Amino acid sequence: MAPSPLDDENAPLYTVGQVAEMLAVKQAFLRRVDELQVVSPQRSAGGQRRYTRFEIRVIQQVVTMADEGITLQAIRRIISLEQQLADIASQLAEVTRHRDELSSQLAGITRHRDELSSQLAGITRHRDELARRLTEPRQDAR
Repeated sequence: MAPSPLDDENAPLYTVGQVAEMLAVKQAFLRRVDELQVVSPQRSAGGQRRYTRFEIRVIQQVVTMADEGITLQAIRRIISLEQQLADIASQLAEVTRHRDELSSQLAGITRHRDELSSQLAGITRHRDELARRLTEPRQDAR
């Protein structure tokens, strides 16, 4: 069964009127938020704004900050910085995973090197023993 668009938080399902009613704000406020590119809802074939659940959550943050007296321009900057921080945190997590993988590989290579060094030491001892035997004077068993 294919996933429903209702399950996708990035599906553009909600009109300006629906979002305004959900959040108890005026449609003009939502248009202003769009004009300032705080959120940029997709457009339907008829040109109507369509909001995703993710965008609605962002608008809820905008409403809260605006109620606290923060300007929309400042809110846009705050949201932009929060997104940059989230992106950096995601990149850091990816780099950390990659570092851990490399660390694990390095540990395996180090173990292999140590095994080879041990084998080489044994071979060297054996070679030296053979060389010593070859250079010793032979004692005839008469």
